[in-house]
Amino acid sequence: MFYDEAQITVIAGRGGDGVVSFRREAMVPRGGPDGGNGGRGGDVILVVNRHLNTLGRFRHQRRFVAPDGKPGRGKNQTGRSGRPLYIDVPPGTVVRDAATDAVIADLVRHGQQAIVARGGRGGRGNAAFATPNNQAPQMAENGAPGETRELLLTLKLIADIGLVGMPNAGKSTLLAALTAAKPKIADYPFTTLQPNLGVAEIDAVRTVVLADIPGLIEGASQGAGLGIEFLKHIERTRVLIHLIDGLSEDPLRDYHTIQKEMAAFGHGLIDKPQVLAMTKMDLPDAQAAYELYCKGDPTSPLHDALPISAASGKNTRALLERAVRILDELPSLPEEEPVALEELTAAEQEHGFEITREGGGFRIHSPVVLRRVETTRWDLDEAVQRFQRFLERSGISAALEAQGVKPGDIIYIGDYELEWGE
Repeated sequence: MFYDEAQITVIAGRGGDGVVSFRREAMVPRGGPDGGNGGRGGDVILVVNRHLNTLGRFRHQRRFVAPDGKPGRGKNQTGRSGRPLYIDVPPGTVVRDAATDAVIADLVRHGQQAIVARGGRGGRGNAAFATPNNQAPQMAENGAPGETRELLLTLKLIADIGLVGMPNAGKSTLLAALTAAKPKIADYPFTTLQPNLGVAEIDAVRTVVLADIPGLIEGASQGAGLGIEFLKHIERTRVLIHLIDGLSEDPLRDYHTIQKEMAAFGHGLIDKPQVLAMTKMDLPDAQAAYELYCKGDPTSPLHDALPISAASGKNTRALLERAVRILDELPSLPEEEPVALEELTAAEQEHGFEITREGGGFRIHSPVVLRRVETTRWDLDEAVQRFQRFLERSGISAALEAQGVKPGDIIYIGDYELEWGE
C-alpha cells in the first residue's frame, strides 16, 4: 500500500536541571557558588531523504522523543545537551500542525531540514544567581520542557514530468520504457494503485524524474475512484504528458474527462503545460483511431498528439524530448530555506497575560508565566520567592487581587496548581 499521509507526535527533549553547589576546596574558606547550568534538550528535526518515496515507516512508529539534556554539575560544569533526533522523510513532504492546520514546512530537496519541535532550555545553576547582595544563593532552575507537537505529514510527489491519462492508457508501460522503473503492468484498469517514479537519462550528465500518476475517472475531483488520492501529486510536476488510449471507445471523451477533472481540482493543474500522445500505435485499431481523431481532424484538440508505442519504442524518445524542451523553457523554481521554530521573542514575552475563573479558582493564561512555573525549583525557598517577585513585577498579583483572590484559592497555570497564600 502507498502511504502518503501520516500523523505523528514529536516531543523535544527537556532541558537539564541546574544545580546548587558550592566550592569545597582545601584551604579555600567560604567557597562561592559553582553550580552549573543544565544542558539543552534535543530538538526534533525532519530531514529529506531522496531514497524514500512513501510515508510507510510512520505506520509502525508514530511517537518520536528526543533525548533530554543532562543536569549541571559543580565546578560550573554545564550539563551535556541532548542529541537532536533526526527523522527521515521523502521529498515532497508537507508538514502541518495537526491542531491548527498551519503549514510548518514544505520539504522538497534532499538534505533539507526543518526543526519541528525545539528542545527545552537548560535550567540555571546557583552560580548564575550570585549578586553582590546574595553571594551564596540557594537556588537553581529546573530545565524547561521541550515542545510537544502533533504533526500531519502529507506527501506530494516531486517530478519534472508527470504522466496522466485514463486507466489503462499505457502510463506504466511508457514509464518502464523510458526509465529503469519496474511498475506493475497488466491489462486491466487501476493496475497502478500508487504513483511510481522513474529517472530518465537525457544525455551523459542530464536526468529528469518522471511520475506515473494512477489513472483518473470522471468524478475524480469529488473523490470518485482513486482520483482525489492522487490528483494532488500532479501539483508537484512541472510538465504533463497526457496519454490517450489508442484502443479507447472514445479517445476524445477521455481527453475531455481528464481536462475537466484537473480543472475541477484546481491548484493550477489545468494551467500546466501538456504534451499529448496517443498510445499503442503498434496495433492496427489504435493506428486507425489516430488517423480519425488526430491526423484527420485539424480542429481536434488531439491534432498535435504524437503517435507512440511503448511496446515497440516508436516515438517514445521523441515524446520525452518534446516534454524536456518545454521543461527547459520554464522559469526555475525558487529555492526554499529550511524552516526553524523560534523560541519566545522579546515581543512575545511582553505580550501580557489573561486571567479567567476556573473551578472556584483562577487560571493564568500566559506562555511566559507557564515557562516560569516549569523552570521554578519548588523545593528551594529562594526559587519560590523569586517566582513570587515575578508575579508582583508583572502585575499578575495585583490583577488577581482585583478579581478577588483570597488565601487558599487555587491558581492554575498549565498543568500546575498553586495555592494562593497570605
